[in-house]
Amino acid sequence: MTAEATVLGAGVAGLAVARALTARGAGVRVIDPAGGPGPAACSWWAGGMLAPFCEGETAEEPVVRLGREAAAWWRAAGVPVTKAGTLVVAPGRDRAELDRFARRTHGHAALDRAGLAALEPALADRFAGALHFPDEAHIAPRAALETLRDGLAEAGTPVEPEGTPEGTVIDCRGLAARDLLPDLRGVRGEMAILHAPDITLRRTVRLLHPRHPLYVVPRGDGIYMLGATQIESGGRGPASLRSVVELLNAAYALHPAFAEAEVLEIGTDARPAFADNLPRVFRQAGRIHVNGLFRHGYLLAPALARMTAGLLLDGETPELSR
Repeated sequence: MTAEATVLGAGVAGLAVARALTARGAGVRVIDPAGGPGPAACSWWAGGMLAPFCEGETAEEPVVRLGREAAAWWRAAGVPVTKAGTLVVAPGRDRAELDRFARRTHGHAALDRAGLAALEPALADRFAGALHFPDEAHIAPRAALETLRDGLAEAGTPVEPEGTPEGTVIDCRGLAARDLLPDLRGVRGEMAILHAPDITLRRTVRLLHPRHPLYVVPRGDGIYMLGATQIESGGRGPASLRSVVELLNAAYALHPAFAEAEVLEIGTDARPAFADNLPRVFRQAGRIHVNGLFRHGYLLAPALARMTAGLLLDGETPELSR
């Protein structure tokens, strides 16, 4: 089969674009030096939160609107989606942070202690109230990447570690594309995976704190992914001691039982972002670039994939372009 397009990169953007194109009958090749999704991709280290309303606290309007497409897209791709909503809490001394978060977002309901206890009993004695975003969801990122990869392979489009591009080149290389996109910058994130069987949380929880905000995403069987840090750096080296201590201290502030958790993994990577933290789909230097997902990879990759297919197959101008 002669490919109409070659996708460079098998992170969340590249695999989502390849799926969108093959779903419309296009011939596609996917090339990634790593041979497929894995630790070399920043999307391997993501939280997998499909939380458009919460992101509206700081993100631009398109993130909220386009992000609402994500849960249905991932479900249609065969990825299990947990739609239990998001809880946002704050220590009593930081109640003003919760009020500020409520003013800047929508799609939530305010809960008192009893309402919080009904959703997450483990937190009822820790916080006097919370915000509940019932329409938000989360997925397991690594399983999602593998599902996309396997689906493409079944359709005759395996991820290749090398090869000669055919057709239109669609560049989804993330920060590696700085050789062609010098205005990309890196935003470093650090995460931990813990085994805490003494804590039961069913949904994503965000802890607001002026210095150390935290999100906790349940993976099942007592496994939790913790993330917090956002550092203006393209460095992809190991996590610093300061960051790890702050991350685990924030987890302890959410619930003291995290102090007994087993640390299964510490990970870091740098996410690609443009100056305004919005992604882009555009033609430049003879190829289509899909980049700048910032911390919204799993949330916005479906919308960007749709725009890329529209650009390549229908000549449509993407909403998020140069």
